[in-house]
Amino acid sequence: MSEAPPPRPGRRSAAPFLNEAWTLIRPYWNSEERWKARGLLAVVVVLNLALVGMGVLLTYWQRAFYNALEAKDFPAFTGLILWGRSDADGFMPGFTLVAAIYILVGVYALYLQQALEMRWRSWLTERLLSGWLEGRAYYRIALTDRGTDNPDQRIADDTRLFVQDSLGLGLGLMNAAVTLASFIVVLWGLSGPMEILGVSIPGYMVWVALIYSVLGTWLAHLIGRKLIGLNFLRQRVEADFRYALVRFRENMEGVALHGGEPEERRGLLNRFGAVIQNWWGIMRATKQLTFFTYGYDQLATIFPLVVAAPAFFAGRIQLGGLIQTTSAFREVQGSLSWFVTNYARLTEWRATVERLTGFQTALAGAQAASGAGARRQAAPDGPLRAEKLTIALPDGRVLAQETGLELQPGEAVVITGASGSGKSTLFRVLAGIWPFATGTIEVPDGEALFLPQRPYLPLGTLRHALAYPHDASEFSDAALLSALEKAGLTSLHSRLDDQDAWDKRLSGGEQQRLAIARALLLKPAWLFLDEATASLDPDSEEAVYRALRQELPATAILSIAHRPAVARYHDRVLRFAGGSLHPA
Repeated sequence: MSEAPPPRPGRRSAAPFLNEAWTLIRPYWNSEERWKARGLLAVVVVLNLALVGMGVLLTYWQRAFYNALEAKDFPAFTGLILWGRSDADGFMPGFTLVAAIYILVGVYALYLQQALEMRWRSWLTERLLSGWLEGRAYYRIALTDRGTDNPDQRIADDTRLFVQDSLGLGLGLMNAAVTLASFIVVLWGLSGPMEILGVSIPGYMVWVALIYSVLGTWLAHLIGRKLIGLNFLRQRVEADFRYALVRFRENMEGVALHGGEPEERRGLLNRFGAVIQNWWGIMRATKQLTFFTYGYDQLATIFPLVVAAPAFFAGRIQLGGLIQTTSAFREVQGSLSWFVTNYARLTEWRATVERLTGFQTALAGAQAASGAGARRQAAPDGPLRAEKLTIALPDGRVLAQETGLELQPGEAVVITGASGSGKSTLFRVLAGIWPFATGTIEVPDGEALFLPQRPYLPLGTLRHALAYPHDASEFSDAALLSALEKAGLTSLHSRLDDQDAWDKRLSGGEQQRLAIARALLLKPAWLFLDEATASLDPDSEEAVYRALRQELPATAILSIAHRPAVARYHDRVLRFAGGSLHPA
């Protein structure tokens, strides 16, 4: 199956993207946490609006302060710095008081915004994890959806970036809109009319700020739009490189035994080369955008002074009025230039939305197809029976055609056959995780336990690994130690509560013994072993099967094995050949 090409987000229009972003945003605000989330957001919004209001107040403070400086009015100067001053225009609080309140409000606005981010991220992460695990969507996506790379990175990193940027950009846009509405009134009143070619233009500073900002926004988009696709690709290549490093760490022994360090180095550097190539592209695009934005911002510092200076030199406004006018202009221009200032962050947010949307689409597709595969139906008190099984690979190649088997309670059956004939795939079909199969499987009552050749040992204590997937608290220490002893692992008796990476600490044979100990502990009604003793020597393998038959007399056992000697521990032998099962 060919790999799907990466999407090209930079070529999509804004409307579908915004619809996708809203599809990601809306569920949390309508979820079971909606009232807490909305209440917390309301407080954050009020605090942000208070910051804007104090910003407006500070422009009037600046006018009074600089007018006091121009008039060399020392009492007014000290009063405006400390606790405030009353004059004909009313009371103006001092800078100390305003700054103290501003700091307090600013700190709690940030603190509560971060609290809201964490609540939203926790909810979204739990939702994506549940969707990924539900119906074994993770397994189906890995088999069929090559375009959905690195789901771990999408759950861990993309959710954090999405929530952080959604709140940050959303509140920033709101602040820009409120700031614009607040300061445009101030600037309109301060700037007055201007005559151009005999035409009187009221509030001319507002129109200058609007023209300046619209032109800047248009140029920023032309210069920086390449960043959209580059930021999308960055998430992918960074995750690919990190995944390769993790995979190398998990298979260090195999690499060491093969002496594969040069090949691993080449592979890792090739993946890192993609990171570097993408990063250089981002650097070049960012450099061009930064040249423009820095120049734009620097010009915005002096531009309002140049525009307002004629009124100051003509004596129509005082120094304080000039300072207030330039401050108001910068606030209006800054609000109108929100898109320019946040363009790089917007491109990163868009890339994150694209990746999360793609992941959710893959989850929905996997869950919609969760019923694919052989049809399973309950058959209480009867045997496990598979009928008319047709098994294929993801590429369409058929491994088995119209075959079947029957396993009675308490019976032990072994399946043999050539490598690649489809024995392990049959194992997955019986487990209900293989989607490329048709037919019917009658599933009787009782717990089923499937042990593959490479056992899964979860992170945590040894008792947790032994009892998996059950809670270790369900079993006494005596039961745990007994299972270890019967599986030949008495050396681990003292390590029940040790935390370790057991798949790295134990040898292949010890890992298989631990899986057998798990079966002896859980006592399933149906036990499926896929080369589950292949790493054991013949004597140990014989001891393991003897323990299984002796300790689990009511358990039905279906083994998949290559060694002919395994057959003597079973009641029947079936051979998988020619696409079907035959008695051997």
